Amino acid sequence: MAVLSQPRVLLHKLSPPVGRSTGVWVTSREAFWIALEALRAHKLRSFLTLLGVVIATTTLIVVMSVINGMNRYIQDHIANLGANVFILYQFNWTTSYEEFLKALRRNKAIRIEDFEFLRDNIKGYKNIGAEAGLDGGAEVKYKGHLMHEVNLAAETPNMIDIGQAKVESGRYINDTDYAHESMVCFIGQDLADEFFPSLDPIDKEINVRGIPFRVIGVAARIGTTFGQSQDKFVQIPLTTFKKVFMARPELAVNVQAWDAQQMMVLEDQVRALMRARRHIPYKEDDNFGLNASDTIMAMWHQLTASVFAVTVGIVAVFMVVGGIVIMNIMLASVTERTHEIGIRKSLGARRGDILMQFIIEASLMALTGGATGVLLSLMISKIVNIFFTSSVPLNAVLVGLVLSTAVGLFFGIYPASKAANLEPIEALRTEA
Repeated sequence: MAVLSQPRVLLHKLSPPVGRSTGVWVTSREAFWIALEALRAHKLRSFLTLLGVVIATTTLIVVMSVINGMNRYIQDHIANLGANVFILYQFNWTTSYEEFLKALRRNKAIRIEDFEFLRDNIKGYKNIGAEAGLDGGAEVKYKGHLMHEVNLAAETPNMIDIGQAKVESGRYINDTDYAHESMVCFIGQDLADEFFPSLDPIDKEINVRGIPFRVIGVAARIGTTFGQSQDKFVQIPLTTFKKVFMARPELAVNVQAWDAQQMMVLEDQVRALMRARRHIPYKEDDNFGLNASDTIMAMWHQLTASVFAVTVGIVAVFMVVGGIVIMNIMLASVTERTHEIGIRKSLGARRGDILMQFIIEASLMALTGGATGVLLSLMISKIVNIFFTSSVPLNAVLVGLVLSTAVGLFFGIYPASKAANLEPIEALRTEA
């Protein structure tokens, strides 16, 4: 945006191109370098001009990155029910709080009899298993060591093929353990690290709520979810759990299909069988819930859509403010360079050449702000990923750059048009 006062420099840099075939390219190239020189010449003014665009682009990309990281995290750690698995439970997990309270009052818990009924009547499933838990967890002891709030889960033998847990050493609960209500357990890595740091846990005896259980296997490490360890658990046979801890446990029945298409068929089968078993009239809603990964992700996407909508509003405000500032600076630049424009037009520059120069200058200014915002957002996202989760998607970077450039184009049209419509004689009369 500097005023070029030397005629010799103007003749060298701003002389019109010869030949229509190369005119657009040469004009665009010249406009690009002039715009770049203007940004360099007024660093502080350029920075303040682009601040709104930088903030808007940074905000947009950071929010999209956090949401993208959260989407992956939810999909991998919370909505990961297993391949082609859905869960029959007392209520749907994705309902509102009011519907949840209503379901607690109206819906019946899923019992072992329901599981056995479905196991014997569903056709074509790959796996079906059930699990139950104990509210508040359990105290687990081994000699002088004690762990509080250990997740105590009751499982059927085939849950190892459905759930997240995998065997690292020893074995999992088998059909014999299940049939004989054996006092055996399968433990997570946290218990193995705490109780047996330098010992083989297999066949060691631990006390779960004061009751002895023999360790038959150790699970591979799962990791944490929102800072909570997923390896602090003890799993025992469901039949043993029923005998020792709870006579009528509330179950979650896991049904695994061979593929995604069959999963929909199995969901319909389970719904029809449960409605028939509970004698639900066709006009009434289900008094049970069918939950799958896509229902959890749908609920999560509804939440993030609201967050993203608010972000778009904030970004729009910053972009408009940034665009208005760019337009004002470009209008000031046109006033400063009126004499230069007159010289260019007297040398044969067309209206389109002047128009293109200022539009490219405004777009380059906004694009520079967008690129700065991208770099800043990448650094912020890396810092966020250390403490939380963030993953920068490529489409966020592209959207940021395209949006910032579009703002420069839109708000640069009026100053460019004003510059292009200047009369050469009147422009030359203006002092440089």
